[in-house]
Amino acid sequence: MSRVLVIGGSLGGLMAANILLRAGFDVTVLEKATASLDGRGAGIVTHRPLIAALARCGVPAEASLGVAVENRVVLDQQGQAITQIRMPQVLTSWSRLYALLLEALPADRYVRGASLKTLTQTAEGVQVQCEDGRRFEAEVLVASDGIRSAVRAILAPEVKAEYAGYVAWRGVCDEAVLSRYTLTTLFETFGFGLPAGEQLIGYPVAGQGNSVEKGQRRYNFVWYRPAPDNGALQDLMTDADGEHHPLGLPPNKVSWRHVAKARAAARELLAPQFAEILEKTAQPFLQPIFDAYSTRIAFGRVALMGDASFVARPHVGMGVTKAAQDAVALCDALLAHGATAQGVQAYESQRLVAGQAAVERGRRLGAYMQATAGGQSALRDADAVITQTAVDLSSDLSTLST
Repeated sequence: MSRVLVIGGSLGGLMAANILLRAGFDVTVLEKATASLDGRGAGIVTHRPLIAALARCGVPAEASLGVAVENRVVLDQQGQAITQIRMPQVLTSWSRLYALLLEALPADRYVRGASLKTLTQTAEGVQVQCEDGRRFEAEVLVASDGIRSAVRAILAPEVKAEYAGYVAWRGVCDEAVLSRYTLTTLFETFGFGLPAGEQLIGYPVAGQGNSVEKGQRRYNFVWYRPAPDNGALQDLMTDADGEHHPLGLPPNKVSWRHVAKARAAARELLAPQFAEILEKTAQPFLQPIFDAYSTRIAFGRVALMGDASFVARPHVGMGVTKAAQDAVALCDALLAHGATAQGVQAYESQRLVAGQAAVERGRRLGAYMQATAGGQSALRDADAVITQTAVDLSSDLSTLST
């Protein structure tokens, strides 16, 4: 039985591990965190390839993933719908997928507190040494360790995550605290707000305990706002005590002053429904937007996948689905060619161009904010944004606005 090491125990790593294990490989996941990752992230848009990959992971078909919506709507500053289309989708949450995938993987296959120190390859396999001295060997190593991948830093140090010039304010608001007006005009939809030079999307997700019962759900939002790397970004990433967090600001460290400014801007720029959601979200948090573009994802017996291979801006709405497609393609390549460098190379031939296309698409969608700031028609842009954001890249997009 061929051995495979997976570096990174988040969603992508768990999908790869589950799919490979069920295909007959001897799989071990190395996760640097010592505690559960549950509670990270927020909403996730599902697509058909993700559903298919979850089935290969052993996730029960009857498992409830999240909340189904039928329509997408763009609200103007007064809260009126300026365009609306029917686009059925299921919206889930990071926590829900993590719980399902972790439950599907045998506990002894998931090693916590395993932080990568060194990585070496031979003709026969890969050897990993962790910071605590533990060593692991396998025929193939899968790097699924995120946007700041330690494996990518070793094998492709020239690939850097590049800041896009704006941040996302994110959060989830309990359904139970919202007004009847917001519940009836927005909550059941995939909603959009398009102030000049900015963009907000939102949709319902499961609530506490992954409940999808009416009254117990939450509304997830992502609000993209400019933050130039000229001091503005650095200010946002500094907490109320003056400590700068360049690699990521924990949600509980976001300055209350910045939260107050964001809520005031919401009242001025957004539909009142969105402003209410921002006001009633207990702990909004910040995410600087990056992308990363690779020219290789196969390095001998090491494969990069998920955000370790490519980082596409979240407008694409395909981050988790892309990782699922990576995991499926990798497993199929190793089944066809063995746990060998040839198998890893076959995986790259399947996923390299797709990953590059996702990054390029994210950049095009993100350029909307600069375009609207320059005065283009808000209605024309609304029609394009509503049909091109968070759609399945494998679908036929020929009928959508361009």
